[in-house]
Amino acid sequence: MRVLGIDPGLGTLGWGVIDVDGSRLRHVGNGTCPSSGGDLASRLLSLFDALTAVVERTRPDTAAVERTFVNKNASGSLNLGQARGIAMLVPARAGLRVGEYAPNAVKKAVVGVGHAQKAQIQHMVRMQLPGVEFAGADAADALAVAICHAFHSQTAERVGELTR
Repeated sequence: MRVLGIDPGLGTLGWGVIDVDGSRLRHVGNGTCPSSGGDLASRLLSLFDALTAVVERTRPDTAAVERTFVNKNASGSLNLGQARGIAMLVPARAGLRVGEYAPNAVKKAVVGVGHAQKAQIQHMVRMQLPGVEFAGADAADALAVAICHAFHSQTAERVGELTR
């Protein structure tokens, strides 16, 4: 199974792709999609085009997006939500099922605790994907989302097998 993890952001959207074979994980690629253009519509379009190219190039089987949290700045939260919409739309348009995970769920799946620091998350991603080079912090977060989805998908598959 090939998993695309996405860390949504209006300024920079992070992506990471892993292959999953049982309990084995293999890094396929990671990167960022910086938005360009001055107005919101142009920035969203640039994210859409860049993420579409990633999906076409990497051909994932499934995708996962990190849920965003609402902060004190309502305008910023709304804009981030629109970027998250792009992050969900692109894989859905490609026919992929899209999982959603809260930041604490991602941290717990990757590190073992829900309030881990970024350095701890990156360390554990490196442990699970030896030799990985991060294209940036957003790409590292996206790989963590992909790993979280891989673990949750495997658990759901096992439960499905047991209930059949």
